[in-house]
Amino acid sequence: MYIDKANTIVIKIGSSNIVDGKGKLKEKWLNSLAKDLKKLVKKNKNIVIVSSGAIALGQSYLRIGKKKIKLEMSQAVASIGQIHLTNVYRKIFEKNKIKIGQILISLDDTEQRRRAINAKRTFENLFKLKAIPIVNENDTTATSEIKYGDNDRLAARVAQIISADVLINLSDVDGLYNPVERKKIIKEVNNIDEKIYSLVENKKNNYGSGGMMTKLQAAKICINSGCYMAIANGNILGPINELLKNNKCTWFIPKVSTLHAREKWIVSSIGNDGKIFIDDGAVKALKNGKSLLPAGITKIEGKFVKGDNVLIVDNNGKDCARGLTSFSSNEIEKIKGLKTDQIEKVLGYASKSEIIHRDDMVKL
Repeated sequence: MYIDKANTIVIKIGSSNIVDGKGKLKEKWLNSLAKDLKKLVKKNKNIVIVSSGAIALGQSYLRIGKKKIKLEMSQAVASIGQIHLTNVYRKIFEKNKIKIGQILISLDDTEQRRRAINAKRTFENLFKLKAIPIVNENDTTATSEIKYGDNDRLAARVAQIISADVLINLSDVDGLYNPVERKKIIKEVNNIDEKIYSLVENKKNNYGSGGMMTKLQAAKICINSGCYMAIANGNILGPINELLKNNKCTWFIPKVSTLHAREKWIVSSIGNDGKIFIDDGAVKALKNGKSLLPAGITKIEGKFVKGDNVLIVDNNGKDCARGLTSFSSNEIEKIKGLKTDQIEKVLGYASKSEIIHRDDMVKL
């Protein structure tokens, strides 16, 4: 099985796994998880846990109901709940002789290349110290514009940055269900397309911020990064041991990738909704390994700044590539459709000739 062969494993724990319907910690479940992880640690595997539950535990401690709370209040609740969550992990994992570290990540920590590399080094040093990083989004300071909003995609982005072999996405379902025989799960998925997306009912539980759709988005990141991902039921005691024994889950199988680390980081971006639409001539040029020039751009969508990771699409909306733009959306709006020797005259200052250089681009 993929877990047996893996050196580095990321385990995403959902809110429904770690707290019950009343917001109380499932201590017995967490004890069983620690025993599972102890076995993996003995096999010298690097483990990362991406754990939800901070807001849920904070709500329980403060006796705040399940009703939706405003962002500014959820930040304060998260700051209280995060202390409880970390202490719970420390207490239970110490009993199993497992050391832990805490890493709080914001969207900028993964979407800015320099900060992503710094984060990777922190993970690597924790592995050297034989400690398991406990990761969560930094909900205490993140606003709606600069946050993941779900730990599914955060876990996948962490898996990509540290070059993990497997992401185990523990949920409250056994996997992705077959649309014809609803009791049967799909064992393997090799490509995430519209057919796969159509299977999803994007329901959320009382505490979780994601749904099956965010898990598919996470799986897409993993597939592009060369990382296997499983969606499995975490609401059983010893969930990892159970997965190893029965393999009851949906596995997402990565493509054989020739991309290097920086290209994987570019193609896995989720930080910007900006789009650049290009004509047929530019599509052909990109396929032939050329950079994107202003002459081939027909329109843009969204607001972005220089250095942002944006999507390049054809005029039918089909994804062509992802890349780091050398111009802001405002600048591109002024020079789209023009030849490169006209850029300086229109903008009033010297600049690069390529909107996105081929070295900063990954074709899709």
